[in-house]
This record gives sequence, C-alpha cells and structure tokens, in this order.
Amino acid sequence: MSAKFDQTSAGDELAPADVSVTRADLIRYAGASGDFNVIHWNERIATSVGLPGVIAHGMYTMALGGRYVSEWAGDAGAVVEYGVRFTNPVPVPDDEIGATITLSGKVTATNEDARTATVMVTALSGGQKVLGKAVAVVRLP
Repeated sequence: MSAKFDQTSAGDELAPADVSVTRADLIRYAGASGDFNVIHWNERIATSVGLPGVIAHGMYTMALGGRYVSEWAGDAGAVVEYGVRFTNPVPVPDDEIGATITLSGKVTATNEDARTATVMVTALSGGQKVLGKAVAVVRLP
C-alpha cells in the first residue's frame, strides 16, 4: 500500500483518470464475460432499439470504476464492497479512439474501528454521469 493511502481521511480526493473504451475492448469483455448481447457490437441493432449506437457493457463500465479504486488502494483485495447504479450508457464509436470515461473519487468517510474508507466514485462519459451511487468500501492497511 502506498504511504498516501496509509494516511487517508474523509475529504481526500483521488487523482482523476481517463480510460479509453474501444470496440476491441467490448469484444474482449464479451469473450471473457460471455455477454454477447448484440447492442454491444451491432450498430444497426443498437440504434433500432433506441440506443445512440453500440454501447459498453454496464458491468465493464462498473469494473473500470472498481479497478480505479483498487489501483488507488494499491491492492485489489482491499476493496471489500462495491456497488453502483447504471445511469447512462457509454456509446462507443467505431474508430480507433473509442469513448473516454473520466473517473474521479472522493473519500467520504473513514471508520477507524473497521479500518475502512468509503470512496464515492464519479464516472463521466460524453459529459454525462454513467455510474450513479458508485460507492466502494476499502480496507485500510
């Protein structure tokens, strides 16, 4: 664990990070998860059901937020609880650039007895919040 994480207190902000999501990422995630829903790879079908185009898997978007917190903690096993609500889809253009998800976080509380910190994660794409009530509980060293 980093020394910075060692001295965590409520109000601390995590450094923001931009994550790129491409169509190739969606294919890899579909293979790993078994989620081959056509809205994640077929533009025609995605738009026919009212979506703006092919969208990232919600669980993939959630996982990116979880990875963001675990990288901050320095240990994936330190994240003991994590939950989100999906608020908006992440449209992924069919190009080499893809979509950008900007992640940021803030420690909202610490619990000395349990040795945990609660982190509120913000995830934005295209100026819209894509994860709501994204909260992680992280075990402190």
